[in-house]
Amino acid sequence: MLDALQAEASVCRRCRLHSTRTQVVFGVGNPHAELMFVGEAPGFHEDKQGYPFVGQAGQLLDQLLSGIGMTRADVYVANTLKCRPPGNRDPQPDEIEACEPYLFRQIELIEPTMIATLGNFATKLLSGKPTGITRAHGVEQRVTLGGREVLLYPLYHPAAALYTPSLRTVLEQDFARIPALLARGAATPAAPLVRAAQPARDPVAAVPVLAAAAAPEPVQLGLF
Repeated sequence: MLDALQAEASVCRRCRLHSTRTQVVFGVGNPHAELMFVGEAPGFHEDKQGYPFVGQAGQLLDQLLSGIGMTRADVYVANTLKCRPPGNRDPQPDEIEACEPYLFRQIELIEPTMIATLGNFATKLLSGKPTGITRAHGVEQRVTLGGREVLLYPLYHPAAALYTPSLRTVLEQDFARIPALLARGAATPAAPLVRAAQPARDPVAAVPVLAAAAAPEPVQLGLF
């Protein structure tokens, strides 16, 4: 069923981004993963290759996974948006609204025990709260997504650590807690399989724009 959803998404025209994308970047990884990562949106390299997190931020994600004894084959990786916003600008509220049914359906089909959100947009969408990633990172919470209870764990987006090296230490420390949190989540019985209401959408607040001049590659904004 995940393949059918991917096929549906591949020809999606629900928002303006269909006219500027190279291809839809659906998601990749273990379809039965206990741990799912949700980022913001595809960037330049992802749009060209059709896979999430393949640029420098993706390389850092791989290193962080390796640091806790995991690889991409152990997890599932997706984004809030499936199409790249032009110029890697921030996702717009109507684009998030148009695309979120794909993400919620992915969660329903994969049934992860734990979802790690990477950055502001994924965290606000899946938590249903306006709290930004600076305050929310590293603080786990239980939410109902895809008709079942999961452990939501907000993290800084790896791209943020490329711009602000001091955040890498914070990200590594937050990642180091993942194995114990996974074990805790697996030990907690899931909620009954009844469809939950989608989290209330927070109108995406403006966030500080990162200076692009020093960027090692095009990168999504709103990571903090």
